[in-house]
Amino acid sequence: MAMEGMGVLGGAPRFLRFPRPVQVLRGTDAILRCCLTGCPPPTVLWEKDGQQLEASSRLCLQTEGAEHSLLVREAGVPDAGVYVCRAQNSSGEAYAAAALTIQEPPAPSPPERSSDWAQESPSPIPLQGPLPTSRTPSPLDTASTFLSSAPAQAPTLSQESPDLLSESLEGPPMFLEGPQSQWVQQGEEVILTCQVGGWPEPAIHWEKDGRLLEEIWESSHFCLTNGLTGAGGHELRIRGIRLPDAGVYVCHASNTHGHVLAAALLQIQPSWETPRSSPQHSQRDPAGQGPPAPKSFWVSEGKHAKFRCYVTGKPEPETEWHWEGQPLSPGRRRLLYRDRDGGFVLKVLYCQPADCGLYICAARNTAGHTLSAVQLHVREPRVRFSVPLENVEGEEHEDAVLECQVPSRGIITTWYREDQRLLPSPKYEMGEAGVVRRLIIHDLEADDDGIYLCEMRGRVRTVATVAVRGPIKRRLPRKLDVLEGENAVLSVEVREAKAPGHWTRDGQELPASPRIIQTNSNHTHILVLVGVTRQDAGVVTFSLGSSHTSSRLRVKCVKQVPPGPPVAVELGAGRSNTALLSWKPPVPAPDTAYTYRIERQEVGTDAWVQCLTTEAAGVVEVPGDSVPNEGDYRFRLSVVSEHGQSPHMLFPGSVHLVPTARVQRGLQDVCVQEGDDATFSLDLSTSVKGIWFLKGTELKAVGSEAGPSGEAQGYLVQQEGPHHSLLLRATRLQDSGALITFQCPGVHVSAMLHVQEPPVRIVLPQEKVSIEAVIPEQIVLTCELSRAGAPVHWYKDGLEVEESEALVLENEGPQCRLVIPAAQPQHGGEFVCKVGEDLAFFMVTIKEPPVRIISPQDKVSVAAESLEEVVLRCELSRAGVPVHWYKDGMVVKESETLVLETEGPHCHLILPVAQPQDGGKFVCKAGDDLAVFNVTITEPPVRITQPQDEMFLTAVTSERVVLMCQVSRPGALVGWYKNGMEVEESNDLVLESEGLQHRLVLPSVRLQDGGEFVCSTRDDSAFFTLTVTDPPVRIISPQDVVNIAALSSERVVLKCELSQAGVPVCWSKDGLEVEESKALVLESEGPHHRLILPVSKPQDGGEFVCKAGEDSAFFNVTITEPPVRILFPKDEVSVTAVSSERVVLMCELSRAEAPVRWYKDGLEVEESEALVLESEGPHHRLVLPAAQPQDGGEFVCDAGNDSAFFIVTVTVPPERIVRPSARFLQLQFRSPSRVELRCEVAPVGARVCWYKDGLEVEASEDLKLGAEGPVRTLTLPHARPQDAGEYVCETRDEAVSFDVRLAESPVQFLLPEEAPSLLSVSAGEPLVLSCELSRASAPVFWSLNGSPVQEDENLELRSEGTRRLLLIQAAHPSHAGNYTCQAGTHPAAPSLTFPVQVTEPPVKVLTPEESRTGVRCAPGRDLELAVYLSGPGGAVRWYKDGERLASRGRVRLEEAGARRVLRVRGARSGDAGEYLCDAPQDSRIFLVNVEEPPQVKLVSELTPLTIQEGDDATFRCEVSPPDAELTWLLNGTSVPPSSRVETSQNGPNHTLILRGCRISDSGMVTAQTKGAETTARLHVREAELLFLRRLQDARTEEGQDLCMEVETSRVGGKGIVSWFRGGKPLPEDDRFSVVQDGRVHRLIIRKVTVSDQGIYSCKSHHDRTQARLLVRPEQLKVRHHLQDVVVIEGGSATFQLELSQSGVIGEWARGGVRLEPGRNCQITVQGHNHSLVLSDLGLADTGTVSFTTDTLRCTARLEVKEVPLAIVKGLQDLEVTEGDSVTFECELSRIQADLTWDKDGRELSPSPRLRIQALGSRRLLQLRHCSSADAGTYRCSVGNAQATTARLTVRKREVSVLLELKPVRAREGDGATFKCTVSEPGIPGCWLLGGRVLRPGGRVRIRQEGNLHSLMLSELQAEDSGEIQFQAGQAKSSTQLEVEALPLQICRKPPREKTVLTGRRAALEVTVSRAGGHVRWLLGGVDLPPGPKYEFRSHGVTHSLIIHNVQPTDEGTYCCQAGEDSANTNLLVESS
Repeated sequence: MAMEGMGVLGGAPRFLRFPRPVQVLRGTDAILRCCLTGCPPPTVLWEKDGQQLEASSRLCLQTEGAEHSLLVREAGVPDAGVYVCRAQNSSGEAYAAAALTIQEPPAPSPPERSSDWAQESPSPIPLQGPLPTSRTPSPLDTASTFLSSAPAQAPTLSQESPDLLSESLEGPPMFLEGPQSQWVQQGEEVILTCQVGGWPEPAIHWEKDGRLLEEIWESSHFCLTNGLTGAGGHELRIRGIRLPDAGVYVCHASNTHGHVLAAALLQIQPSWETPRSSPQHSQRDPAGQGPPAPKSFWVSEGKHAKFRCYVTGKPEPETEWHWEGQPLSPGRRRLLYRDRDGGFVLKVLYCQPADCGLYICAARNTAGHTLSAVQLHVREPRVRFSVPLENVEGEEHEDAVLECQVPSRGIITTWYREDQRLLPSPKYEMGEAGVVRRLIIHDLEADDDGIYLCEMRGRVRTVATVAVRGPIKRRLPRKLDVLEGENAVLSVEVREAKAPGHWTRDGQELPASPRIIQTNSNHTHILVLVGVTRQDAGVVTFSLGSSHTSSRLRVKCVKQVPPGPPVAVELGAGRSNTALLSWKPPVPAPDTAYTYRIERQEVGTDAWVQCLTTEAAGVVEVPGDSVPNEGDYRFRLSVVSEHGQSPHMLFPGSVHLVPTARVQRGLQDVCVQEGDDATFSLDLSTSVKGIWFLKGTELKAVGSEAGPSGEAQGYLVQQEGPHHSLLLRATRLQDSGALITFQCPGVHVSAMLHVQEPPVRIVLPQEKVSIEAVIPEQIVLTCELSRAGAPVHWYKDGLEVEESEALVLENEGPQCRLVIPAAQPQHGGEFVCKVGEDLAFFMVTIKEPPVRIISPQDKVSVAAESLEEVVLRCELSRAGVPVHWYKDGMVVKESETLVLETEGPHCHLILPVAQPQDGGKFVCKAGDDLAVFNVTITEPPVRITQPQDEMFLTAVTSERVVLMCQVSRPGALVGWYKNGMEVEESNDLVLESEGLQHRLVLPSVRLQDGGEFVCSTRDDSAFFTLTVTDPPVRIISPQDVVNIAALSSERVVLKCELSQAGVPVCWSKDGLEVEESKALVLESEGPHHRLILPVSKPQDGGEFVCKAGEDSAFFNVTITEPPVRILFPKDEVSVTAVSSERVVLMCELSRAEAPVRWYKDGLEVEESEALVLESEGPHHRLVLPAAQPQDGGEFVCDAGNDSAFFIVTVTVPPERIVRPSARFLQLQFRSPSRVELRCEVAPVGARVCWYKDGLEVEASEDLKLGAEGPVRTLTLPHARPQDAGEYVCETRDEAVSFDVRLAESPVQFLLPEEAPSLLSVSAGEPLVLSCELSRASAPVFWSLNGSPVQEDENLELRSEGTRRLLLIQAAHPSHAGNYTCQAGTHPAAPSLTFPVQVTEPPVKVLTPEESRTGVRCAPGRDLELAVYLSGPGGAVRWYKDGERLASRGRVRLEEAGARRVLRVRGARSGDAGEYLCDAPQDSRIFLVNVEEPPQVKLVSELTPLTIQEGDDATFRCEVSPPDAELTWLLNGTSVPPSSRVETSQNGPNHTLILRGCRISDSGMVTAQTKGAETTARLHVREAELLFLRRLQDARTEEGQDLCMEVETSRVGGKGIVSWFRGGKPLPEDDRFSVVQDGRVHRLIIRKVTVSDQGIYSCKSHHDRTQARLLVRPEQLKVRHHLQDVVVIEGGSATFQLELSQSGVIGEWARGGVRLEPGRNCQITVQGHNHSLVLSDLGLADTGTVSFTTDTLRCTARLEVKEVPLAIVKGLQDLEVTEGDSVTFECELSRIQADLTWDKDGRELSPSPRLRIQALGSRRLLQLRHCSSADAGTYRCSVGNAQATTARLTVRKREVSVLLELKPVRAREGDGATFKCTVSEPGIPGCWLLGGRVLRPGGRVRIRQEGNLHSLMLSELQAEDSGEIQFQAGQAKSSTQLEVEALPLQICRKPPREKTVLTGRRAALEVTVSRAGGHVRWLLGGVDLPPGPKYEFRSHGVTHSLIIHNVQPTDEGTYCCQAGEDSANTNLLVESS
């Protein structure tokens, strides 16, 4: 008995064969045998009546390997009893019992009673062992052993009821009555009865739970009885029923016609009358040994624990499980079952601390009892649920609520129902409220009963059960996996006894049948599926009223080995046009039914086509009619069974087959025109060669050797498969009426050729002709015909033309012409020339003559001044021609400023008021002629009216300078020059023009802008001299001394603003001029100068001076070291990542090189490969290179005074099915076809499983699974109807269903293609009717003359794939008639009729086969002539030379059955002649020659032969005469016949066969006759030496002897094999020896050492085998054991032990977890001593420390005591400035302790401003953004330890203005900047404009740099003027902003003139230069008042005037005035 649990394995003893009960006669020997194994080898003891047996003269105990036996010599009555075989080793024990029965010798029985035993009543037949079967089973071969009642021992049908036997017919077995399911009490007797019918009498055998009853047979327990209930009655009796007897009993009945089964379920109620003792208080076993010490097993909380106990014994033991002395029964979390290997399993699901304890497996039977124990420990997680789940009960259809609490908020949890993850749905509602996690299950059902889990990170779980109270008390398992062929048992327990329920599978009712058992007793309902198959898979449901419970039944297929290939395949030549195929069955033969599949391939192609299938091996003929095309064919063969298909075997060679051809599409007469090609074609049913004839002359095909090619003769013969064609080129009239004939075997068809004269054709033109002509040219249209004299018709635009003077028709030979002498416009159009059915087309186009320009002929130049009229004139050659005018290449358009006029041939272009822009190049175009005009328009001179004299100007830099010039007229071009160079407009120089005024503006004049400016027009100039000077330099800001305080590493900027830019400044520090460097940067930007300290340091403090000219600014800088702050992140960061992603937590400190510490969930982290800590300056990172879900949690970066928090959540990416999007698809296909199901998954590496009808599929030739990138495919290359069903593609999280439906095509007969003709056979001959269907599975029905055909011994109906055969072994006249094969039962189903005629067979002479036979006879000898007839009753007559012979004298006529003999005694020369044997319908002639025998000759000689050793050698020679004697010799010695030598003769042919040739047989073989001999050499090659039994891996213990052996294919000489170790020859050592015993070679190693282990190999010249030898060191012993250690928390513990051997490798473990060397774990080995040092121990480290090797385990107890709780470091008083953060810190004596914070006596709780942290033993209280309310006394209390307090003081932040705001005056559109410096950096400020708070955005920009606050306003507007205020804390500063408005101007004016209809609305709109400007609307100088008539609108810069209901009185000029600008519009009103 052995216990296994989660890796706790043992090699306990195990019986391979139990001892059998033995019955012997008194005084004879009795022997009990058993076979067992174990590791280490067990010790075997034999006991009787509790006493151990010792060897003696009568008792002999023998052991041979695993075989053990007990021999009792001369057994007597005292020796009878129960013998127990007990086996024990260090891993466990096993025992089995068997009874020895002593019988008295039988007394002699009276002879007369020997025949009366059959008349007695049936009696029980006790089985003494396995009954006889067809073969002798091995002890381990249980799968093929049958237990049946022997027919010889039971009354037969003929003995019991002879009348019944005569009436019964043969048939398959059937159960007249089956065994009934029973529920019985333990200890009762059970009888299972059944009655079976059928003949021959069926054989019966029983099974229990899939095992043959013989395997568990006990003669004292089981009994089989036959004949109790009449014919076919059988009874299985079980005495004293025991609990292990419960199960499914199956009775199998089989005979030659079939096999049936019936099953029954036996359930046993345990009897509690006999109290069972607790296994903990059980007595010692018979061997006197106590129970073994329990093993320890550790499991983490929430994981499963599995214990397996393997118990053997005879009788089969009863097994119970106990926990802490109490018996266990199955429950929701405790599963008790028996696995397939016979082990008893206890599985504790989702272990909890309450499950800890001692578990015992106890087994007992009548021979004794035993037990095995294990101690279960549950390891609790470090982090636990604050409040775990509690078990819940609820009524069906109610709701159930599960609640638990997690340690802190924000922890992510997941809900599971057992192993199924639950997601939110209407069924499952999940909620969170702080630390509470809640699951609500709505509408409870029976299947909701089960185990529910809530899991948080780190797989920390809390478990609870939900019990659903309803009609169903115990539900079905959610899924059940069984192997194909096993029994599936499903049971439920209901609340009410005898409640009616029903079972369904996939919604279909399950009916009761021999394979489906439904039974119930009281509250239990059971369903048993016997021998499940794939079709049984699905969802099984038990329903009771409205309650349901379901289980998914999954059937796992057993992989089967496909059959082997056939052997001895040969291809022979059969009859003409056939292939003869022969083969032998595969070796070994397959276990299941199989067929042979033959396929053919045409040589030169790739495709293999199935020919036929057959079930019998032998010879098959393939006729030529079965191939589609003529050609050479190859064949291959394979074996097909339900387990697969064997490899193909190719028949050697090929055969030429020709199909019988039939005409599918015949020849047709062909009618062609002379000169055309004629094509004749036909299609045959198959591809064969044929011959074409023309007028009886054969036409040779291309490539024929006879005659020239067809191309040269004017014809072409072609063939493409069954298609034949003949092409006759360029036929002639004389060929008309020729007969075309095609011939091939079986086909002779003809057709006629008709040749007609060709019609007239138009030779030229072939395409449409286009002709263009000019008035009045001549036009000629010409058409040439194929022959002259044909009628011709001409048509124009569809109408036939008539000849006239204007249109002439001419004909000249084959040419026809149409002539137009003088073309006119009406002659244009489409002309057609028609001849017969042929047409020619001509398109005629008539054009006018070109237009010419008469005047001007040359280019014309026109010069004019502005406002003059300009006229351009052009005269054409004729009027009415369109003219086009162009200007500078562009077409001109007529307008008010350009007029076009035409008058006859004269054309004018007029410019009424010419403008300079009107000048250019004008072109007048008429047709293809041009006239060119160059027009030049010049302006009058421009004068400068102001200034008249030169102007002198003086300005200061940055001032605005305007130079203005006024010209004589508007629009004149003006140019500006400076110092002789034309100026370019830029930001620093602006050019403006407005009417007559032109301005040059310098917005901010510079020194370089001085010089002479000139304003120049084309005719005049004005001069300006500008002088620019610099203003004195001043420092605008700061005006006073600036004090700057900064923290170390901060950026310090000193700013100085000058009155003007470009002035050099000098910076000094403490009186010394500074130099620029990386640590001190000087910048200048316009008038602004800065000194920057990028990273300030304390030594950088001092007095800084900025000097510009004579002015200076002073700065006092103070640099102090800041406290370390975490700059980033400021708030808590939540990070979510997917599993295996890289997670980086980054923290930026206020200064570099500051130390930080990282914590996770309150514990300081340690750097490893999975967690990396990085530092780079002020940046610190914690990196998780490949995050896993257990890495999630709260991470803290602690920098002393500040901390940053990160919440990390790592999730596993869901495995989704991307495509198809639908989750159910219905697909329809035709059978057979290729079916491919595709799914696209994400991520790419997601694994999928495919299921069909609930069963997982596996890849094969008929089902292929593919994966490429994200695509997963399932492909059925040749889908068949049985492949239809539901296919499911399933990932871990999703699934897609495909409902595949395959429709079969209607059944059709493929062969024969035509109705069968009359088939005539002779009586006694075999008859075969065959047809082929389109579908292999289609049923057919045979009938004879309308009556169904019945099978018998002479008539067989067979199906071979798609072929259907009716076979009659010997035809009888009653078999004649019409046989009909109908495919289906429907009357309209297709059918075939075969007419059959049976005639009486004529008497034939079978031998000799030749009609004339020559016979030679020596004189004096008897002459014997013999023939064999086809039947025994035939009469023959004998004749010699025409005279009839009679039986007299020397002539004797003899008859013996079918043999007829003529015998002539003492033959003489006169007996020679011709003898005739005359039968009624046959005869034979014998030519007899009586003469001396001729001289012996050798007709053929021997052939030399070379073979391989062990093969057969065959020598043949031919001798004349045939009766000559021949002698065989080998190496000159006569060879007598023997087992190895076989000689034979067949006429003149003699054969010698030497079987199993040896090397010594090599030599000369001689065939010797009188006077002649022939010799040949026989060479026997050495056979390959192969290993039949190869080396096997071996294990042994150091010091033992070892034998490794191999078996070769033949016996070889010494040294024929070589042994190696590690690839090298064996070392020369006396311990190694090699022994050979026939074909067995052994390597023996004595006293094996550890150095002997390695790879050993054995090699021959042809083969090699190797194996690994593993040597276990000798058993270890412990010299000094481990000692228990007690240590204080945080201390170290040392464990030491000493072993008996050095160099031993062992493992240290703590609490079952393997220890690895690390910072807190040191493992050392010194010789025999092993030590373990554990440091920095915590309370969780308490447990068992173990040291384990391969053979031993030592343990000790480690106890870590808690450190007394105390405050090591107390709180410190702190002072903080208002708005800053502060952290209180204290340190405890241990890490885990509850702590309380309070302020002024009030307990504190976490909030966004207050955080409480635990970092190891440190406790932190952090306050952010402190205010005066936070001041007070803070206290930290820990348990009973003394509290520590500290005082917090909050200083108010004093803020003052260091630099006041300055007033700003700016122009509209410019920008303004305001700056204010306060005394404290980091203080938020507020800006106001006119009392309105300013927000950043748009035109407002607000910046803060330390204590400098800036406000920048852009694009100022006039309304922005007002007071600017700045406030920061208590500090305030204000100033004024003055914005100078720009003059309002009109940017977009209304049109000068606007016309409006009367009554409509008129709108006038202007756009001004800025928004908010005021405009005035006037009419005739009078302001318009707003009202119903006039509406004023303003939107931004747009202003509108709306005039409603316009009337004629509203006409006038409307004026819009904006400032000094105005715009006028003339409004005109028209009547509508």
